[in-house]
Amino acid sequence: MYMPRGAATVSVSVIATVLNEARSIVRLIESLAAQSRPPDEVVIVDGGSTDGTLDALHAYAARGPLPLRVLSRPGSNISEGRNAAIEAAAGEIIASTDAGVRLSTDWLGALVAPFADPEVQVASGLFVPDARSAFEVAMGATVLPSLPEIVPATFLPSSRSVAFRKAAWQAVGGYPAWLDYCEDLVFDLKLREQCGPFAFVPQAVVHFRPRSSLRAFFRQYYRYARGDGKADLWRKRHAIRYATYLVALPGLLALALWHTPLWLGALLAGAAGYTYRPYRRLAGRMGQLSRAQKLYAIALVPCIRLVGDVAKMAGYPAGWAWRLRYRDRIAGIRWRQDGK
Repeated sequence: MYMPRGAATVSVSVIATVLNEARSIVRLIESLAAQSRPPDEVVIVDGGSTDGTLDALHAYAARGPLPLRVLSRPGSNISEGRNAAIEAAAGEIIASTDAGVRLSTDWLGALVAPFADPEVQVASGLFVPDARSAFEVAMGATVLPSLPEIVPATFLPSSRSVAFRKAAWQAVGGYPAWLDYCEDLVFDLKLREQCGPFAFVPQAVVHFRPRSSLRAFFRQYYRYARGDGKADLWRKRHAIRYATYLVALPGLLALALWHTPLWLGALLAGAAGYTYRPYRRLAGRMGQLSRAQKLYAIALVPCIRLVGDVAKMAGYPAGWAWRLRYRDRIAGIRWRQDGK
């Protein structure tokens, strides 16, 4: 187990990657500038924006009080961008976030507090939905777990809200440069294997806006599932999903032809299990919605689940096909990253 020395007071670098985030980058920068524990530096890598994001970052770096460094790496994927930002960062502790989010004022202070213990190598923050419509409320309730559902010992943080020692990043070879999506999960798994359990910091909250249309959601979850296939992640989960849609549902249709009451009972039981958690979350998130909006959000939940499942079933085999096609390339990049 990797266990370098720690210190109660350490330097902290916040890193992020961006691509065409001109509409949202100000929200991130302003929330970083408002942190109760200011970062010692902020390093942002632009992956080749064409919408003015890079100009906005350079302008802020020139005039703002935030210690911001901007790097341009056109064509880099998220892993390559994060690795470049971390490589350039001077801090002993790296706090990672993303464009398109809003950080709570105490996010950084809470996230780095566990590193006063020299044995802590990774701290997991939390991200919560920042919904602005009934659709986004339903989306957040359907896809994002609530705090009571999280098991800290097994929780794998998104790189929207995570911190780790730079030496730990070096020890696991950084983010997987060959992977464009699900890269943070692969990185988390390598960190947990190498460094042991993560500290869970639910007070380190990032506000993340859910997708605002079914088309955008489909595209997002297709890419996530394709990343799962590329990284060979969650075989069992995907197998269960295929079995449900390709075996269980046809079985229910056969029951419908043979015995309608049995089919209805099985269908109701399946629907209840399919939507129980989203509806439980939704019940606590609809306070600001009108009655019509509440009914709309309730009706959306099974639609969102269905679209997400179809996207995953389409994306996973695409990722596996890519993995088989480029297995030699993956092996070569891994070999170079590990320095072997």
